[in-house]
Amino acid sequence: MSRYFDPYDADRPLVMRCSCGRHRTPEEHTAEQAASALKRRAAEMDFQQYASDYIEATVVKALFPRDAVRRRFLRAVGKSAAMGAIASVVPITSLQAMAQERGPLEKKDLKVGFIPITCATPLIMAHPLGFYAKEGLNVEVVKTAGWALIRDKMLNKEYDATHFLSPMPLAMSLGAGSNAVPMRVATIQNTNGQAITLHVKHKERRDPKDWKGFKFAVPFEYSMHNFLLRYYLAEAGLDPDRDVQIRVVPPPEMVANLRAGNIDGYLGPDPFNQRAVYEEVGFIHVLSRDLWNGHPCCAFGTSAEFIQQHPNSFAALFRAVLTSAAMAREARNRELIAKVIAPQAYLNQPEVVLRQVLTGRFADGLGNIRNVPDRADFDPIPWQSMAVWMLTQMKRWGYLKGDVDYRQLAERVFLLTDAKKHMKELDQKVPDGAYPKFRIMGREFDPTQPEAYLQGFAIRRS
Repeated sequence: MSRYFDPYDADRPLVMRCSCGRHRTPEEHTAEQAASALKRRAAEMDFQQYASDYIEATVVKALFPRDAVRRRFLRAVGKSAAMGAIASVVPITSLQAMAQERGPLEKKDLKVGFIPITCATPLIMAHPLGFYAKEGLNVEVVKTAGWALIRDKMLNKEYDATHFLSPMPLAMSLGAGSNAVPMRVATIQNTNGQAITLHVKHKERRDPKDWKGFKFAVPFEYSMHNFLLRYYLAEAGLDPDRDVQIRVVPPPEMVANLRAGNIDGYLGPDPFNQRAVYEEVGFIHVLSRDLWNGHPCCAFGTSAEFIQQHPNSFAALFRAVLTSAAMAREARNRELIAKVIAPQAYLNQPEVVLRQVLTGRFADGLGNIRNVPDRADFDPIPWQSMAVWMLTQMKRWGYLKGDVDYRQLAERVFLLTDAKKHMKELDQKVPDGAYPKFRIMGREFDPTQPEAYLQGFAIRRS
């Protein structure tokens, strides 16, 4: 048995069987209880009511634009009387009905692929929590072995939508690594949530300048993992194509390859960084949030053809995943979410591992218990400046040749306007802008100057 320390409840007794007799495993029993608790919380989030309240508030604000006047009016007559009076001249009920109106679904039975990693949390948990069903969809979430298979199943139209690595739809749309088929990013599935994990034998070799000759794994060439690892190595003066080896390894196989000594480390998705600590074969060298806090990782998306042929079904998927992401962002839900996604049908991981990833209170394999609440987050905004950054790195390392129209590609593939529209429908907070700047390892990225940014790197292929 592992001597792994759970910083939450190391003394909790192990439950060996399901007491109710209705579940195959104790994990499934726990997951169902957790899903029920989350459903109760979701019921509190009455999004139709939010939409109605939003319209009422918008009408009142339009009639009384000055905050002080608006507040005095509502205090003087009360909300009910105020809305009754306004409704006599403004068709609020009709506006509310229009806001909640949904077009008929062109396709209800859908297959959505996912890789069993915590990045897919919103897409996965929307299934047991009934968010797809609430939108009238019958969604089968299909666990998939690796990213190449995800790509192929999308190209072959075996999946209707999928969990993507966020650079993948850009690459697929351009024909980089596959036939060119236009893909679209509806939402970012997760931000942060990755790490560089090294074999325990390297505890005294923490300086990346000493990693010449190391063998690293990433989950896919067109991944933030690959681009962030290359960035980190290059900032330390190592050429990622000449001084180390970087190979593609499916996330579920990373820990086994680390244990076998086939690799020295990986920049990979959770829960496999924490799983390496759990298995006592690796330690967390650095969280990806410490390289770029708020960086995108995975995305939810589909083909341009699916959106064109099934716009209402796509909108329903969009709303379900955004609703799920809103729940996943709340810290109070994280422990329950860990229980929901732990069973075999989803991540098939020890709950303790998922809990440490999602709450950010974790053992790092170096003898420390760390508390990093934003170790993983689920901000869904597909910023187009994120896409521009990914394109600069594809070009930097030779994945793209020639001139690149960064802005056109970013705006075509990353559906920021649609995301904001559906977030407004759900009364979620919608940020302004489309091209925010980012700071990555101390260097500012200005998305309006991608070529200048690219040329500023000493180590690059182009």
